[in-house]
Amino acid sequence: MRTEERTAPPATDGTGHRTGRRGDLIAAVAGVVLVTAAVFAGRSIEAADGSLFVRWPPLLASWHPHTGPGTPAAVVVAAAVIAYGPALADRIGLRALLSAAWAASLTWILSLALIEGWGPGVAERLTTRHEYLRAVDRFQDIGAALRGFTGHILLGSPDNWPTHVAGHPPGATLTFVLLDRIGLGGGAWAGVWCIVTGASAVPAVLITIRALAGERLARRAAPFLVLAPVAVWAGTSADAYFAAVAAWSVALLALAATRSVRLPTAAAFASGLLFGLTCYLSYGLTLIAVPLLAVLVLARTARPVPLLLAGALVVPVLFTVAGYNWWESYQLLVERYYQGAGGIRPYSYWVWANLACATVAAGLATVAGLRRAAAGTPGAVRALRTGTTRPSQRLILLVSAGLLALLAADLSGMSKAETERIWQPFLLWLLPATALLPTGTRRGWLAAQAVVALLVNHLLWTEW
Repeated sequence: MRTEERTAPPATDGTGHRTGRRGDLIAAVAGVVLVTAAVFAGRSIEAADGSLFVRWPPLLASWHPHTGPGTPAAVVVAAAVIAYGPALADRIGLRALLSAAWAASLTWILSLALIEGWGPGVAERLTTRHEYLRAVDRFQDIGAALRGFTGHILLGSPDNWPTHVAGHPPGATLTFVLLDRIGLGGGAWAGVWCIVTGASAVPAVLITIRALAGERLARRAAPFLVLAPVAVWAGTSADAYFAAVAAWSVALLALAATRSVRLPTAAAFASGLLFGLTCYLSYGLTLIAVPLLAVLVLARTARPVPLLLAGALVVPVLFTVAGYNWWESYQLLVERYYQGAGGIRPYSYWVWANLACATVAAGLATVAGLRRAAAGTPGAVRALRTGTTRPSQRLILLVSAGLLALLAADLSGMSKAETERIWQPFLLWLLPATALLPTGTRRGWLAAQAVVALLVNHLLWTEW
């Protein structure tokens, strides 16, 4: 009589699709190949005609091996999260997890920034000729500055705005103007503001995952959100602050839509308020509407929509009454974009090299997680139609919404280069794909994330 051999079931991504560690590794290798191709193709193009306007393509950086005061701290934080992060995230209370994730993310971002030193890494980052702080003195009369904002966007206009001021709605610059007004002026306070608020995006994403896909997947994603390589560009970058505002908008809507907060109506209105602010921090972040829509679809409700829309109108109305025209400003920005490097940088290179930049910032663990998400997407869509989605499928659809927003930004042609920094608000919604990785491989993938961040920060001098 033949006995049947018992074997362990194949690994799955929770959606019925067979997956395996070999596939994860193949996806990671493909990510490395993409980045390598972007490096060599970029170096060739830049050497031939200088049209990329980056010194170390595809990243806006220069080759500069170095260490600094933040090196020991960054190594210790990485080692601690790798060794204890997964187990701690699985065990501690939810409130403690959210606080610990914020604190750990803050420490990771700050330690990476301090590899360059306090001045170059934090206090001086937002004071260069391209940055917002260069325009603070021109907002002594805020009303007049807003009414005349569009008159200084084009390169040929008198006293044209610095690059980042011209490239964003005035809500971005006004943030630093208001900090200055309350006594927190200068580069150091601006840098601290961006790091502290930027780190808060991690608990916002965790809250969203828990509301839509359950606490287990939020806990699995937590260490990866903390140790993401994108932290290299979060300290110090105003885009980290933008990412946090956008992330909290999504989180509040998730709480309102699932009615997992005491005052869901207030959460819906606050979500809209933050989304309206997001659109006046960066033109491209109107695409955060995609994750917001995904939240409503996953929660299978339109109940929060009226209050969401009411809140979303507040900031636009205030700016419009003050004399600022968002649409006119955006049209002028497009013209200025093509007046400068944006009009010379080849779309044929950046349309795929941007994705290489995103691969570096998101990390190889995220690439592996996205492979699992892609495998589960067809089943998740089918389950969504019948209202039978499992937690992992809802997570997959949330990640897919973030990826869709990122791809729309890429195809627009208004994001040629520097996407490792600019796309932080979209990359945040790709990182949760790491929750789909097998339990036994989490520490290895966390190590891969940390190595990417440490290598980039120690071998390159990242600009902005």
